[in-house]
Amino acid sequence: MLVYGKNVLKDVEVKKIRRVYLNEKFHDKEIINYLEENHIRYFYRPKSQLDKMVDRNHQGIVIDMDSFEYSSFESVLGEDFIVALDHLEDVHNFGAIIRTCEAAGVKSILIPKDRSVRVNDIAMKTSVGALDRVKIVLVNNLCETLKKLQKENYFVYSAFMDGEDYEMVDYADKKILVIGNEGKGVSNIVENITDVKVSIPMVGKVNSLNASVAAGILIFKMK
Repeated sequence: MLVYGKNVLKDVEVKKIRRVYLNEKFHDKEIINYLEENHIRYFYRPKSQLDKMVDRNHQGIVIDMDSFEYSSFESVLGEDFIVALDHLEDVHNFGAIIRTCEAAGVKSILIPKDRSVRVNDIAMKTSVGALDRVKIVLVNNLCETLKKLQKENYFVYSAFMDGEDYEMVDYADKKILVIGNEGKGVSNIVENITDVKVSIPMVGKVNSLNASVAAGILIFKMK
């Protein structure tokens, strides 16, 4: 897995880094010292070669690291608060939600295997190191997974425009927050098994919030 950027280098666990490629004109002594002190192999390459590796602003540094390891469903059992993303598509939103979860102390995020974001270089960069502290669980069927958790006494709260005012809800001790797709919202099958629909009242002309912004507001309230 290729990721990039100076900040990402220090956020990735050293043991997960295979090698690092630097622009042949790279002269950041702090970065080079970090690589040498941690015995990380690094190689100089022309900028044109780095540009072909990642089609992003790599800041002259590309990190070749181990593939991301998703966590198991069993690993989330017993946690009091889980976030589930119902076919979210924007990886920038994904990275921002990972950051919010880490900041709020939420340890796990569920995502479906099909038609959904995955952990990639953009998610890694946007989450700014939070991926090492938040478990991402890839599930075959999100609705069926939520049903299994309901049998474990979790309550499912899904974000809707026409739900109950999120500040007026009495949240259960064991809970799951579902954030829907950026355009379509929460899917019908997940809506059908939702225990409580929650919404953020709008007083301006804008009638909806960015998925990651809405998730941030709800996460910190529910936590």
